Amino acid sequence: MNPLFTPISVGGLNLVNRIVIPPMDQYSAQDGRPMPWHSMHYGHLALSGAGLLIVEATAVEPSGRISPYDLGLWDETQEAAHKTMLQFIRQCGSRTPIAVQLGHSGRKGATGRPWEGGGPLAPDQGGWEICAPSALPYAPGHQTPTALSAADLERLTASFAQSAQRAAQAGYDAIELHAAHGYLMHQFLSPLSNQRTDVYGGSLENRMRFPLAVLAAVRAAVPQLPVGVRVSGTDFAAGGWDVEECAVFAQAVAQGGAAYIHVSGGGLTPDQRIALAPGYQVGLAARIKAAVPGLPVIAVGLITEAELASSIVGTGQADMVGIGRAMLYDPRWPWHAAAALGLTIPGAPRPYLRSKPHNVKELFAD
Repeated sequence: MNPLFTPISVGGLNLVNRIVIPPMDQYSAQDGRPMPWHSMHYGHLALSGAGLLIVEATAVEPSGRISPYDLGLWDETQEAAHKTMLQFIRQCGSRTPIAVQLGHSGRKGATGRPWEGGGPLAPDQGGWEICAPSALPYAPGHQTPTALSAADLERLTASFAQSAQRAAQAGYDAIELHAAHGYLMHQFLSPLSNQRTDVYGGSLENRMRFPLAVLAAVRAAVPQLPVGVRVSGTDFAAGGWDVEECAVFAQAVAQGGAAYIHVSGGGLTPDQRIALAPGYQVGLAARIKAAVPGLPVIAVGLITEAELASSIVGTGQADMVGIGRAMLYDPRWPWHAAAALGLTIPGAPRPYLRSKPHNVKELFAD
């Protein structure tokens, strides 16, 4: 069996293969609730044959949204809408485990949708007041956030735990905490955005304090679910968070009982400098894997070809691969990867069995 299509257990959750669909924001919710678009979109991806599907960043409070159109899980109506979406997907025959990413935007909140420019929104434009570890705006022209107090952080930690409980009640199989891409927990980790002088700033130990408190609170709130953490392995910017600090954080995350760590990069500052190439972030995942050999690691970053994905797992650089934009372009990517590697995969819907290529003896299996 090709390593990409071998099973793996993540915090007790059994995945049929190593292909992960990472969170990709749709900016299409209404008052934090998933809409018909989400049921169609995630239902489509849940039939792809991937081992795990992770639903987009979902805010734990209204001010934690990136845009007014983000998903949320801070009230009962949202929980009910998530539950309806998951029931619809499973009624359509999907066997794919589904996780949800819980997060808070911090200083990157109150912005427009990307296809509408994505710029900052003032309160009279549908935006809101934003918060962060320190009163440092994300970029010129963006709001200056309010620095969070210790009491605010206690409240936010409780909000993450409550949203996790709602996720469990809605029927999600796992939870991912968003500590990447310049959002609130990443803002605490990076010295570029965290200039606090209290116990939440300064040393690496202090900068890790809030994200680790959130992890502990969420694990206590939903002990029955695996809880993973997504990180940026580096800020790709001078003086910022780097892979060596991330390796220390990964060790703390492992000690805190995380089920996996999902290694991406960047997003904290518009001053980042990234050299894009196929698999350009895999080295970050490999460094984290070396630091926490017992913790499952997901690698991402322009992984578009089956052979590259297979080699990442086969060489031990990571345990799983996240296929994001390539999956949006080709929602049957796992089928096509299996065909390219000469394999049989389970779980294709019976109405689609006739789509098997004539030159592939057995692509699908029950």
